[in-house]
Amino acid sequence: MSASAPRPPIRDYESLCAVLAERQDSLSRRLGQVARFFLNHPEEVAISTLVTLADHAQVPPATITRFAKELGFVGFADLQAVFRERLVGPRLPYAERVTRLRTGEIGDADLNDSDRVFEGFVQAAVNSLVRIEESLDRSELAAFVDALAACDVVHVAAARGAFSIGAYSVYGLANIGKRAHLVDNLGAMRREQIAAMGENDVLLVVTFDDYTPETVEAARLAAAQGRTVLAITDNELSPVVGPASHILYVTEARLGHFRSQVPALVVCQAIIVSLGRRLRAEQPVSDKMKSKNQKAKNEK
Repeated sequence: MSASAPRPPIRDYESLCAVLAERQDSLSRRLGQVARFFLNHPEEVAISTLVTLADHAQVPPATITRFAKELGFVGFADLQAVFRERLVGPRLPYAERVTRLRTGEIGDADLNDSDRVFEGFVQAAVNSLVRIEESLDRSELAAFVDALAACDVVHVAAARGAFSIGAYSVYGLANIGKRAHLVDNLGAMRREQIAAMGENDVLLVVTFDDYTPETVEAARLAAAQGRTVLAITDNELSPVVGPASHILYVTEARLGHFRSQVPALVVCQAIIVSLGRRLRAEQPVSDKMKSKNQKAKNEK
C-alpha cells in the first residue's frame, strides 16, 4: 500500500494489533507508551473511563485522545468500542469477572497495610490468570513444545524482573531431562554465550515492559546466527517479537510498580510438563527397560 493511499478503518482488536505492530516505529514516545499500555490492559481499556486510563497509563487524557485520532478514530469512545467488542458474546462472562475483580481497587494509601497488599497481589494474579486462560494462543503453545522437543539444548535469557521465571525454567527443563543453560551474562560475556549455541539449539527469551536490553540483544544475536528464538513477552510491540520464530503473549497484572509473575510461571510450567510427557513418550524402549530394571534393583 502506498504512503498516500487511505488506510482501511480498524474494525476489530486483531486489526488494531496489526496496525500498531506495523506503526510502532513511527509513533512518538508518548503515543508508543499509550499503545503498550492499551495492549497490555485490553480489559481495563474496555471498562474504564478516559481519565482513569490516563492516570494508569501515566499520560494526560489529551494524549489518549490524540492516540485514538492518530489511528483514524473520531475520538476515544470509538477506539474503546473496539476493546469492548472484544469482550462481547462468549467473552461477556469474562468481562463481568474482570469488572468484579476490579471492585475495591487498592490505592496508594492501602500499601501501608500488609493485609491489603496481600489481597491486591491475589487479585492481580487471579485477574491475569482469567485473562490468559481466555487469550493464550494454543497453537503457539504447541509450537513451543515441538521446538523444545526437537532441539539439542535450550538456552534461557531472562533478566531483572523476569529472572526468577527464567531460572525456574532452567530448573524445570533439567528435571525432565532436557539440557538447559541460563544466559547469565557472567563477565559481560553474553555475546560469547550466544555464539556458543549449537546449530540445533534454541534460545528461550522472557521479557516484559520495560524490556531488558540485555535480553533483547540476546534474542537479536541468536536470530542473526540463524538459531530458533522462542519468546514469552507481553504484546505485539515488544522488541523481541521480530527475532522470534514463535511467541506467547502473557500480560502480567500490576500492583503499583510490581508485576504479578503468576501467569508467566503458569505458562512455563505448562510448557515444561507437556515437554516432559513428550520426551518420556519418545524415549526408546531400551532406555525405558534400563530405567525400569534400575528401579527394580534400587527397590531390592
